[in-house]
Amino acid sequence: MLLRVAAEIEHSLMVQYLFAAYSLGGPQVPENLRADVRRWQEIILGIAKEEMGHLLTVQNLLIALGGPVNLGREDYPWGTDFYPFPFTLRRLTPESLARYICAESPPDWTGEEAERIKRLAAGEQGMPVNRVGALYERLSEILQDRSRIPDAAFQASTLPNQASWDEWGRGYTRGQRGRDSGNVPELQSPDLLIIRVRSRDSALTALSRIGEQGEAFHLQDRPPATGTDLSHFDRFLTIFRELERVHQPDREAVARRVAENPRTDQQLNEETLALTSALGLGAGQPRPEVNPITHPEAAGWGHLFNLRYRMLLTDLTHAFHLAATPDNGTTLTARGSLIHQAFGEMYNLRAIAGTLIQFPLDSEGASGLVAGPPFEMPYTLDLPPGERNRWLLQRDLTDAAAHAIDDLLATTPAPGGEAYLRALREADAQAREIIDRILAEG
Repeated sequence: MLLRVAAEIEHSLMVQYLFAAYSLGGPQVPENLRADVRRWQEIILGIAKEEMGHLLTVQNLLIALGGPVNLGREDYPWGTDFYPFPFTLRRLTPESLARYICAESPPDWTGEEAERIKRLAAGEQGMPVNRVGALYERLSEILQDRSRIPDAAFQASTLPNQASWDEWGRGYTRGQRGRDSGNVPELQSPDLLIIRVRSRDSALTALSRIGEQGEAFHLQDRPPATGTDLSHFDRFLTIFRELERVHQPDREAVARRVAENPRTDQQLNEETLALTSALGLGAGQPRPEVNPITHPEAAGWGHLFNLRYRMLLTDLTHAFHLAATPDNGTTLTARGSLIHQAFGEMYNLRAIAGTLIQFPLDSEGASGLVAGPPFEMPYTLDLPPGERNRWLLQRDLTDAAAHAIDDLLATTPAPGGEAYLRALREADAQAREIIDRILAEG
């Protein structure tokens, strides 16, 4: 169970970090802060990509121990002390940063600054943030215990189905490749950890390296961190300190006013919509748990975002069902095509999120908030039995995306939106040809 919790936490943190990074920037950012804000955004996006590596490595641990892949995610956590804080899609603020710092903090992080940040992270409700490292420490204790986990439990035969750096690490070698267009030149690319598990030793190594990249070593034991090996904790703390030095109200302007927990209407019943619309957003008034996206065009882009998010999760799950096979470098294998598609969906999510935050949340703009990527979980991530049925599902999702794109093209596209949508439709058509070929080859 704890490995499944670890997978859900890694997935949840990745999504929340992406949302915070997407919120940064915009025309309201003062000129003298734009370079800093751009750098902060790339740092957080890099951390989110590294969380993706953690998520894949945890899947490898699950598979090696005979468990099923788990790409689920908490929307609203249930009773466990291992979740760091309630899942919330929130723009970047000192408060949200404080939560991320505490979640990634080493166990011996103390002092005046630590206590101040912990109070800020706990919020008015006084809910302390749990360290993610505590979960990995517990997992390491269990996996070291041969009386609980015998050597025979580690199944090296699952290696062909596990994710590997050779397949997933492409483009993310630190400091050499993987920079998106427009990235900050002096920043190192993310260091994507994807570790395959064949034995107890490799399992413990995987847990140790995930912990090292997240929270680093105990503060009293570790050497001075440098720019090339800063942990997530170090990087978030650096941004927090720099943001603290920004005067109000400029500090408030570094991120757009993106709605907290934006949702399309697919998962909101009428009662919820009525409740959230009745709640105020003024000082001292309760905030709604979700903010419905009611601007028509924004709602269409939100639906497309959710669909591409589902396609990404489906690609990931499906890839773990296929064993890696040697290729000659010229023929794209079925597993290789899924990984290629997954990379494409990561870029699609960023592009669509960038469009969403150009729209107001509601038609009248009364809230003063802008829409944001909803990251709504699909109703199921279960794959059908049989490889043919899985590819039929892939084809259905591609067809659904084509309908969503056509619906958006029929409205007035956002600036630059039409060109992107037509390119996306063309890429989907090429993906569908590959799916049809795989189905025909049976």
